[in-house]
Amino acid sequence: MKLPFNMDLTGKTVVVTGAGGVLCSCFAEAAARCGANVALLDLNLEAAEKYASAIREAGFIAKAYKVNVLEKDTLEAAHAAILSDFGPCDILINGAGGNNKRANTTKDYYIPNDVEEGVVTFFDLDPAGIEFVFNLNFLGVLLPTQVFAKEMVGREGATIINISSMNAFTPLTRIPAYSGAKAAVSNFTQWLATHFSKAGIRVNAIAPGFFLTNQNRDLMFNPDGTPSARAAKIIAGTPMGRFGEPEELLGALQFLMNSEASGFVNGVVIPVDGGFNAYSGV
Repeated sequence: MKLPFNMDLTGKTVVVTGAGGVLCSCFAEAAARCGANVALLDLNLEAAEKYASAIREAGFIAKAYKVNVLEKDTLEAAHAAILSDFGPCDILINGAGGNNKRANTTKDYYIPNDVEEGVVTFFDLDPAGIEFVFNLNFLGVLLPTQVFAKEMVGREGATIINISSMNAFTPLTRIPAYSGAKAAVSNFTQWLATHFSKAGIRVNAIAPGFFLTNQNRDLMFNPDGTPSARAAKIIAGTPMGRFGEPEELLGALQFLMNSEASGFVNGVVIPVDGGFNAYSGV
């Protein structure tokens, strides 16, 4: 990994939720390469440990912890362990989130009398699926912040970085719960930035465009390896004409982590999207 620019986080503790995934593991490695002690939190401990081990093998400091961001007791347990291992949190990256097919419609548009067997319309959406997606993305930011932000109060350079999405700006078809939940994350970022502004904690967010991850790979490519119809629409709507690479998020991440570079930046959501949000489609 080549970092966009040099910065020194030596002695800082960086906590990353969702660190067993493609993007957040990249964030964790970047923080470690800046000298931080990095805690990788994920429900999938094996995945988090794989990335933590790779970071350690590269000569940096990292440790994995099993956490369910919807269960505060597991967050508290990890918090206690991280305090013992590394000390208080300085930078919290709230990256845990995701979608669930129970909260998706099958088609882009609802057309009366054009309903096939097995097709999920808006009227068929599973309330439990909607609730799960909302909780995972919104409470999955709120609860870790409750647990880790208390000790961040008054610490020099204390920063919270939430991971929103381009869905927060303009909802995508078929995924109403995920789009709405990420809009809530962006709104909550602004709320937290205001709420913590007198306590010395800056709160901002990054809104990735379209990056290939373990969660979306099967949606983006057919079994034969060709792009799916949905992937083709995404690429057509992205002026740069491709998916993003995880490392292309690191410039925004480092900027927000660096209080010298972004000390007066608070409550913003930075799109990293290849121009997707700027393109009207014509």
